[in-house]
Amino acid sequence: MAVIERIQQAINRHDLEALAECFDPDYRSEFPAHPDRAFGGHEQMRANWGRTFNTVPDIEAMVVRTATDGDTVWVEWEWSGTCVDGSPFLQRGVTIHGVRGNRTEWVRLYMEPVQQSGPGIGESRQGASR
Repeated sequence: MAVIERIQQAINRHDLEALAECFDPDYRSEFPAHPDRAFGGHEQMRANWGRTFNTVPDIEAMVVRTATDGDTVWVEWEWSGTCVDGSPFLQRGVTIHGVRGNRTEWVRLYMEPVQQSGPGIGESRQGASR
């Protein structure tokens, strides 16, 4: 859990170097709902989070819940802030971390933007039972 606390603190301080230290240099990042976003290593992580810190300069990461099973940690997050264009930024979801020592070796991200309005569950195709 210490690595998750360090990740949260680095995000909240907007400290890209401290955030990179939370991840193994060869770590793997997967987005199961968006497989084309998968990548490995620090270079792309720095590009992604650097863009986020520039776009959402007041981003705040809140840990909602956690669970652990051996060296695997599940984290439910809320990431919020205001974009430089004044629009609200709000993402919620779960990340699953494979941890060794004090670093994440791999992560699976299930983070999505919060949709404040839209069709309710009765009107959504995704809500239909299969």
